[in-house]
Amino acid sequence: MSPSRQTPSPELTEVKPRRFVFVLLDKFTLLSFSCAVEALRCANRVAGRTLYTWVLTGDGEGRNDGDPGRVFSSAGLGVELDCDLPGLGRDDTILVCGGLDVGEASSKRIVGWLRREARHGPVIGGLCTAGWTLAKAGLLDGRRATIHWENHDSFLEEFEEVTLTKSVFVVDGPRYTTAGGTSSVDLLLKLIADHHGEDLANAVADQLIYSAIRTDQDVQRLSVPTRIGVRHPKLAQVIQKMEAYIEEPISPAILAQDVGMSTRQLERLFRRYLSRSPKRYYMELRLQKARNLLMQTDMSVINVALACGFTSPSHFSKCYRAHYATTPYRERGSHAARDAV
Repeated sequence: MSPSRQTPSPELTEVKPRRFVFVLLDKFTLLSFSCAVEALRCANRVAGRTLYTWVLTGDGEGRNDGDPGRVFSSAGLGVELDCDLPGLGRDDTILVCGGLDVGEASSKRIVGWLRREARHGPVIGGLCTAGWTLAKAGLLDGRRATIHWENHDSFLEEFEEVTLTKSVFVVDGPRYTTAGGTSSVDLLLKLIADHHGEDLANAVADQLIYSAIRTDQDVQRLSVPTRIGVRHPKLAQVIQKMEAYIEEPISPAILAQDVGMSTRQLERLFRRYLSRSPKRYYMELRLQKARNLLMQTDMSVINVALACGFTSPSHFSKCYRAHYATTPYRERGSHAARDAV
């Protein structure tokens, strides 16, 4: 018998295949989508029978009466859709696949379709940035969710009624969300285990050479020491606090005091390991968040400044220009022009 297969259990031979409906948004991320599909494909192969089926749908370009059209990924690869947005059964699982510029990709047609189909009770999930789409449709109100870390700040500003986490994936009742990248594998392995047992899920992970299965308790970003390439506990503590207090920045003196150092010692620590002062590093974190908000939300420039700890719009503009060589207004305008091309 092939080592890639296991003998189907009696339970598996009697199970009706579950259908997944993948909704591809414009500029969706190939990795998140393909990880999910591959996990389902491998489950069928390892089990030796069809446990899962899937169809591809979306608001496709070139759509007409006889052709559902196609959707292009963020890498520019066009994917032909199997059907236009269909009517669904209660047992279907919808997975919306997001990527770049998810706000614009979440068309009124798709958001309206999700709202209508949600009334029938199907499980609905959002991969990568598609948690934004689910939230826009009102499907995450009062629930826990996650989204790619790069979209975290803009999501918080847009959807206050959603409890956003930094988990790799979140399952809250019939609503699933993932952080993007390979987190689709982790979610699908959990679903396979729930449907057909841990043995099958582990066999699928082996097929995918996926040796570190994560749970919803794992966070999506690397630890601060890993990200900055420095393993100094006090430095990591200070940076974590900086990241947590962007809107109301903490003075270097208080940051130093919190980790049992003098301000001068903190200055030396930052210059030794990061070649910049604590004040400069903090400013770069705030400006990075500001840039994300300018790109991903419709917040006014003044509100972006306030959300990033700048009480004066003129000071914000001056600092932004010094770091990015453009003003916040021009940054937003150039981003809008690129999207229109």
